[in-house]
Amino acid sequence: MSTPTPLEAYQWPTSTPDLAERLGLNVSEILRFDGNTPAQPPVTARPAAVAKALADINDYDRGRYEPLRAAIAALHDVTIDQVCLGAGSDEFIVLLAAMYASGGTVATVPSDSYSMYRFAASMAGATLTDDVASADLVFVCRPNNPTGELPEIPEGIRGQLVLDEAYAQYAGIDGTPYINEGAIVLRTFSKAYGLAGARVGYALASTDTAALIHARQAPLSVSGPSAALALAAVTTPLDVTAQNAERDRVAAALTAMNLTPLASHANFLFIPMDNPQALVDRLLPYGIVLRAYRAGLRISIRDEVDDDRMLECLRAELFGEPLSPGYRLFRRATAETTLSCRLRIPGQGRVYINTGEGFYDHMLQQLAFHGGLDLRMEGHGDLETGDHHLVEDTFRTFGEALDQTLGARVGLARYGESRVPMDEALAHAVVDLSGRAKATLNISPDPGMAAHALESLAQTARITLHVTATGENAHHVAEAAFKAVGRAMRQALVKSETTVQSTKGSL
Repeated sequence: MSTPTPLEAYQWPTSTPDLAERLGLNVSEILRFDGNTPAQPPVTARPAAVAKALADINDYDRGRYEPLRAAIAALHDVTIDQVCLGAGSDEFIVLLAAMYASGGTVATVPSDSYSMYRFAASMAGATLTDDVASADLVFVCRPNNPTGELPEIPEGIRGQLVLDEAYAQYAGIDGTPYINEGAIVLRTFSKAYGLAGARVGYALASTDTAALIHARQAPLSVSGPSAALALAAVTTPLDVTAQNAERDRVAAALTAMNLTPLASHANFLFIPMDNPQALVDRLLPYGIVLRAYRAGLRISIRDEVDDDRMLECLRAELFGEPLSPGYRLFRRATAETTLSCRLRIPGQGRVYINTGEGFYDHMLQQLAFHGGLDLRMEGHGDLETGDHHLVEDTFRTFGEALDQTLGARVGLARYGESRVPMDEALAHAVVDLSGRAKATLNISPDPGMAAHALESLAQTARITLHVTATGENAHHVAEAAFKAVGRAMRQALVKSETTVQSTKGSL
């Protein structure tokens, strides 16, 4: 029996829990700008999307996920027989290297490009070459990772051309017309669609080439739940306008710091520099994880809150500017809801709430703003069954974040009280950051979930909450109540002591 030749293995970055332990930080304090993935999963990534797949998890999909392949074919105006599914585009990179360059040569465009091409060539026993014209297999990464540039497709390629379009949505390009000239196009659901954990990608090729690829794939390398998530994503219109705008905003902020990134057509920025690892290491104690390459630094674009924190930490490290307390990230996922909460105490009343339940999003916005908190809450739930699950979990998530952020509650004023009128309505709220969960509530008339929302908050935040709110208009009554709770909480959160406000010495 022959012994396999040792190969260089793909090296994954340190996991977030291991990194947090090494840095002495909480996992919620780590922000990763090293994976080129969005800050949030798509709204389509809901339990309902995978319910049918889970119900059939004991069986195979003998049609090879025909609905998903048909949806992809419709998106690119090709036939279903031209679509191959795989475990991310990486599966195809490895497979195509074995198919077209086993023992031969592989070229990449640009030459400084995605590292997986090198690993695939190694697995195929192929040699990397700079001579694109003579290579058996040519990968053109457009937009290119890690630089973000949009390279031209070279002329005179005699080998198999593969267009890797992992970031194509950000650039507004589609290489499918090149299929008629023999090219293979690769796409992934990991980036713009936000499904990196699902591991779904696809290849588009001529019918004959797609048949060759199918014949060499393992049967059903994509799982049923992953295919269901991909189908939900691809059948929902994709809009990356906001992400591109955020990329350009961050690029301008970096340029103002004399860290000038290259023009990018992807969801990341590349900054040429000497010794980028040194800057990566300097940012790690802040919980900011960037990625160094031989020729520069790559920064993934997340969202405004996370990106602002990254920029603030850069200014603190490079220019000694003061650093405000950081947001901490909390997530809650159930069979009915998926929620992400970022909370900073003390804050400046900067609040963004978007769960899809407009009225109670507004109520939480009022509470956080009047409480002087910085809060960003995003997510979605099964509103088709009513608002109960989503509202309850939203306020439970906020309560859990508040509880963990307050910690031992040392030095806080602890007690707060407020009265708030709202036209004919009047609300009175008293808060005790007691560490004991108790809610005594009288909200009349209640628009439906106001009292339950505040009770959910009190339970998970471990606070004592007394609220009385009355009036004629249910909206006015609820809004007055949430504002009063926020203003009472603002008083209770004032920090002026160094001890716990209790004769017991702890709450």
